[in-house]
This record gives sequence, structure tokens and C-alpha cells, in this order.
Amino acid sequence: MKLSRTILILAAIVSLAACKENTKNTDNMNQTIQEVAGRKNFGPNHALVTTPQPCVMIATWDKDRNPDVMMAAWAGQYDHNKIVISLSKHKTTDNLEQTGAFTISFADERTVAESDFFGLVSGNKVPDKVAKTGFTFIPSPNVDAPIINQYPLTIECKVVSFEDGCLIGEVVNQSADQSILNENGQIDLALLKPIVFDAAGMCYRSLGEVVGKAWDAGKVFMK
Repeated sequence: MKLSRTILILAAIVSLAACKENTKNTDNMNQTIQEVAGRKNFGPNHALVTTPQPCVMIATWDKDRNPDVMMAAWAGQYDHNKIVISLSKHKTTDNLEQTGAFTISFADERTVAESDFFGLVSGNKVPDKVAKTGFTFIPSPNVDAPIINQYPLTIECKVVSFEDGCLIGEVVNQSADQSILNENGQIDLALLKPIVFDAAGMCYRSLGEVVGKAWDAGKVFMK
């Protein structure tokens, strides 16, 4: 599986519509919901239309050139070389305005605690939060953003646009540590061991076993 397709598997579970989640639709909220018979009905609140969600780690430089990392779950693939992330006001958004660049990585089984910490603590209050975890970093050679060494898959991006809380980034380069490559030199999710956010259970889950080949399993109905 090519690297771009790996990103699609991890991130295409959400769509560009996620960028509009923070704009309430008052018409929909005022509608009378008709319950679906035979099922438990939850209404429109806390919609789980995008669960499970990728645990995307966004790394940026702050104004003092300290690395900052936050976790975002509303993220997905926007085009073959673009990604989209829905973001409210954070230190990360301030950093993006200054540098116009960022890197993203994916939390994995080995980094659950650190990744969750990056989502819990604001860089505005704890500017050295990356150092507190013991994580290390190097400057990206392609964009003005840090690469966190402990995340084996990193995507370097430049900001295309950031409006109404919707960040669109263009992928400049993608790099993977040898530890997550299979014998053919391709990304192996079994080695990466990425985690996803389960919004229904408010927990992190590991990706499961392969249950079928993409663009192949459905061919049984084409015979």
C-alpha cells in the first residue's frame, strides 16, 4: 500500500463537512426528530458520524521556536495531496498564522499517554510540554515546523488556507521510519500500530486485523 493510500485509510473516515461542525445549524436543532422504530435513538447531539476518528498529532513552532504538539480528531483527506483539519482557537492556530506550516503524525500504541497529554494540556499554559514527555524533535527540512522523532510516520505540510476553523494543508513530503516498513519498503499498519479515538466510548482503540482487501472483497457480488 502506497503511503498516500495509508493516509487515506487513516484519515478518510472523516470528511470536509467536519470543518462545519462548529457552526450550529439552528434549523436542524429546532426540528422534531422522528424516532426510528426498533432502535435506540439519540437525536442530533454529540453526533458520531465520524467515529472512530484518527488521532492526528499536529506539530508547530511557537513564537519562541519551541515545538508545540496537539491532538486533533476531526481530520481527513481533502485531495490526493491535501488534508483538512477542523480546529477551534488553540496555540496551534496562533502558530500556524506565524509559520504557515505544520507536520502531522499519528498517535500509536506506544505513545498513548504522551499523545493524550498533548491533547489535555495547552501550550499556552505549558510551553515546554513536549520536553515534559521526553520526546525529541528535529526541524523539518521542507517546511517551517518540527518533526517529532517518536512518531514514526510524519507528513510535512504548508498551509493552503485557514478559514472558519477549517485548515487545509498541502502535503510537501512524507517520511517514515524504517521500523514501520515491510519487506517491500511500504508502510505496514501492523508495525505502525496507530490508534483511533472512539467518541462513543470516550477511549482510544487499536486498529484491528485485516478483514478484506480494498477494491477486491466486493467482487464476490460481481460474478
